[in-house]
Amino acid sequence: MPESTGIQSRNAQPSKVKPIIGITLGDPCGIGPEVTQKALQSPEILGLNADIRLFGDSNLETFTPGAPSKQSGEHALKALNEAKSAILNKEIDGIVTAPISKEWATQAGFKHPGQTEFFAELENTENYAMCLTGPSLTVVLATIHVPIHQVPQLLSTEEIIRIGKLTAAYSAKVKNLPKPRIAICGLNPHAGENGNIGCEDMTLIAPAIKQLQKEYPQAEFTGPHVPDVVFRQAVLGDYDAVVAMYHDQGLIPLKLLDFDCGVNVTLGLNCPRTSPDHGTAFDIAGKGQASEKSMIEAIKLALKLT
Repeated sequence: MPESTGIQSRNAQPSKVKPIIGITLGDPCGIGPEVTQKALQSPEILGLNADIRLFGDSNLETFTPGAPSKQSGEHALKALNEAKSAILNKEIDGIVTAPISKEWATQAGFKHPGQTEFFAELENTENYAMCLTGPSLTVVLATIHVPIHQVPQLLSTEEIIRIGKLTAAYSAKVKNLPKPRIAICGLNPHAGENGNIGCEDMTLIAPAIKQLQKEYPQAEFTGPHVPDVVFRQAVLGDYDAVVAMYHDQGLIPLKLLDFDCGVNVTLGLNCPRTSPDHGTAFDIAGKGQASEKSMIEAIKLALKLT
């Protein structure tokens, strides 16, 4: 069972009628507890037909806002493990995760590159993807938390096909699109210029798009698109989602446009998992400055996916 918390959850007892959305409060020294409390008090969340169950404690004297430690990392990891048990026991229908500090969580024993990989391992699946979505853009990543020099070696035609299918299925469900338009980014500047600036666009990405067009007629796949142009085209409405080849290629434009209300969602899971699209923000923790908009959208999307 989750620990007691200074944040009051609504309708905390299991319900047979309403979906139950779990929320982990993240690192207690960060803004997770604050944005969760603000979100749960907002009319947008109060009006939802859902029960909320919290994991974590934001009311311990040992934690000082803005001063993370191994102990705060241990607490964040404990909340994740409690949520894990609730998912395995089918006690919740979806999970929203407030941000953790990977540095301090790792010191506490967290063995994953991020929370995305934690929940994928929980469901024992390799068919997952990291998606970030907001009012302006929906971006899915072909590689996630890896050093940039490893990206070309980790990309493969098969992986791009897999990610493309997950992107199309998500877009069709969440955006209610009969045939979503999925733009696949090139890897290199100018999408390689026919091999003049790298060959991966021709040898890995183009064959994946061709195969996706053949195997998945429920969506429209195009590319490889020039990376410095395609996101503008998507914002203007030409595409419903963009598959980016690496982390910063996709997340820089998304966070530029949708930072305050973007949501991180792990595609491919049976139990939906979302997260606010921001970090622990230790620099403003405890000052009452953190915006709850992204947490509100994360809760709403988790409910929509149940």
